Amino acid sequence: MIRTLLFSTLYPNSVQPSHGIFVETRLRHLLASGEVETRVVAPVPWFPFRHRMFGEYAKKASVPGQEQRNGIAVEHPRYLLLPKVGMNSAPHMLAQVGLKAARKLIADGYDFDIIDAHYFYPDGVAATIIGKALGKPVVITARGTDINLIPQYERPRRLILQAAEDCAAMITVCAALKEAIVSLGGSPEKVTPLRNGVDLELFRPEDRQQARQAFGISERFAIASVGHLIERKGHHLVIAALADIPDANLYIAGAGEEDANLRALAARLGITDRVHFLGAMPQARLRTLYSAVDCLVLASSREGWANVLLEAMACGTPVVATNVWGTPEVVAALEAGVLMSSRTAEGCAEGVAALRRNYPDHASTRRYAEGFSWNDTTNGQIELFRHVLAGSRT
Repeated sequence: MIRTLLFSTLYPNSVQPSHGIFVETRLRHLLASGEVETRVVAPVPWFPFRHRMFGEYAKKASVPGQEQRNGIAVEHPRYLLLPKVGMNSAPHMLAQVGLKAARKLIADGYDFDIIDAHYFYPDGVAATIIGKALGKPVVITARGTDINLIPQYERPRRLILQAAEDCAAMITVCAALKEAIVSLGGSPEKVTPLRNGVDLELFRPEDRQQARQAFGISERFAIASVGHLIERKGHHLVIAALADIPDANLYIAGAGEEDANLRALAARLGITDRVHFLGAMPQARLRTLYSAVDCLVLASSREGWANVLLEAMACGTPVVATNVWGTPEVVAALEAGVLMSSRTAEGCAEGVAALRRNYPDHASTRRYAEGFSWNDTTNGQIELFRHVLAGSRT
């Protein structure tokens, strides 16, 4: 049995159940193998007030210090995230509270073999500091922005490269991210691409007519745009594209800072009656939405591995997506959908038109998604962990 400590600020909690859910999902499939035991240390920024007037900060303050999620013990130690200088100080602040939590786990009888860190900066950097202090090997998973955006800043880039040298191995969620790490100066021999999978039991086709009725969807062509309401997810481009798709309605699932701006954009374009804001949704409700619509459009500016694409496909719904990072590795066949020619409103509209001209059979799209189960990823993790442990004991 391999004992791991999963370390990441990207992990769900009882207050923010969707936060970093892709990390928890991968872990749950790994644990289902019966080959691995784990504990989770998921630090949360410290904030003194819980009143809802403080928004997201209040939510972080309300996260419990300890909890059980899906039978997994999770610790949420607080770390200080300082305004303005937080990006540079975060790795050491995280390492300080993470090391304390890790030592307590060991003292309580859980002496883990390996640190499984998710997100390179600041989490992975902090994990290597903890690993050095405890003499434990560290495996860091890179997920996207941590490699394709953060290294543009000098100090984080330097710390990322130091962590890449200090860790025992690295995992990337797509081949494109491995190339990015290598281009930064990371060792290619230490990087293993292990794509995310999709939960084929959770995300499955529902009765289409009933699903459409659940959202009041008529016979008009229905488009979904799913993700946090932030600029880089590109919801504004999908709304603007709707002006060139007069026979379609748009259903936006998500919450975030751009909510008011997106509603104002729909009003300016005179399409308020065709844009439906659904708010944040649990995954089971997303399954119904995916089953109801005719396509998912993802207009992100950057994605390591966009889980929403596979989720929609697993429900039999094809996608239109920007041609960025790992997305071409997800949308690699006509049954899956179409890649946009450009990340613009025009590119979104043209992509939808191209999909409609050669619209795939829903059953074919589902079969395509079935090739992305978690089995290969789980087996790859176990093999990598064993390889790392064998090397650390020689």
